[in-house]
Amino acid sequence: MLFITLIIIMHSLNAKSKPTPSNERLEAFKRAKSLNNGVSVSWLEQWWNKDALSVSHIKTSDYELLRTLKITTIRLPVAFEHFESTKIPVEKVFTHIDEVLKQCRLYGIKLIIDYHYGKINDNNYLTETPKVINSWLLLTKRYIRESPNVLFFEIYNEPPHMDPKVWKDAAYNIVTAIRKFDKKRTLLVGASNYNSIYELSRMERLADENIIYTFHFYEPFLFTHQGADWVGDQVATTGIPFPYNVKTYPAINPMVIGTWGENNYYQYRTDGNEQSVRDKLQIVKNWGNKYFVPIICGEYGVYRKYTEEDSRARYIKTVRQTLKALDIPGILWDYNTNFSIFNGEPNLNNLSGAMKDAIGYRP
Repeated sequence: MLFITLIIIMHSLNAKSKPTPSNERLEAFKRAKSLNNGVSVSWLEQWWNKDALSVSHIKTSDYELLRTLKITTIRLPVAFEHFESTKIPVEKVFTHIDEVLKQCRLYGIKLIIDYHYGKINDNNYLTETPKVINSWLLLTKRYIRESPNVLFFEIYNEPPHMDPKVWKDAAYNIVTAIRKFDKKRTLLVGASNYNSIYELSRMERLADENIIYTFHFYEPFLFTHQGADWVGDQVATTGIPFPYNVKTYPAINPMVIGTWGENNYYQYRTDGNEQSVRDKLQIVKNWGNKYFVPIICGEYGVYRKYTEEDSRARYIKTVRQTLKALDIPGILWDYNTNFSIFNGEPNLNNLSGAMKDAIGYRP
């Protein structure tokens, strides 16, 4: 009798430590898997581009190409805060989103609408979070009838370096507001410090069962952003190969000395390899396993201006294959701007053999 009682107690404790996942959580896992092999299509987040809303930057031929490349997901970043603050009519923005969604339905592509370039920080979250919520309520009500297997909402791109607890509260408030109107939509939520893998690994999951947790992966940053002028002197050294090669590794650009990029320059001989990429991605995989929640790499890629093509392809192949091995869906940044996989306008002729191999394209 005592033995049977002990078995019951042990079973009860085990059930509490490993509770049966809800149907909503299992559905989120299934939907996350369907988002694999995606790409961000960049133009509606380009607040600096006065023509962003004048014409569509993605044509029928682009959707045909995406289908040929077996791209299953489009991530659509939109600068909602900028359009709202500059008094641009919301219908003008929605017209573009509606058209992308229409084409996605036609070509069997999933769509993630991403709230890009918000202004939330530690000092203004009490006033900025309601603005984000207002935008999402407009979107939620407009697309309430769209299938949750096709359309996804990414609540906020790259929250800045801020108090993780403040961001978590803001994220929870945004999610809660959406849930008042849409119970079934799967939402994408990332951590602070620009969707950092390290911040995500320290974050506690939200009290919502239907969330995919997203992170961005540009490690090692010294390689993926070499020469990117918007980053600053830290990444001024160009000609960096992947993986690290002592024979071809360039001398440090004097502009880097005295910045955090100097340490990264010398660290690259350790970080610039496939094993380091695997080790870093394993960090977020372990976190997803800990909470038994689906995760996705919402951005990865390489700034192309100063990076040799074969190195770019080797890096993208490394990340893509590692994500696949870890069963983490991945979305490239981006389709046709300065991180594009194409050497020119998007078409198969402008896709190098090395890049075709990197993205797994087989004619």
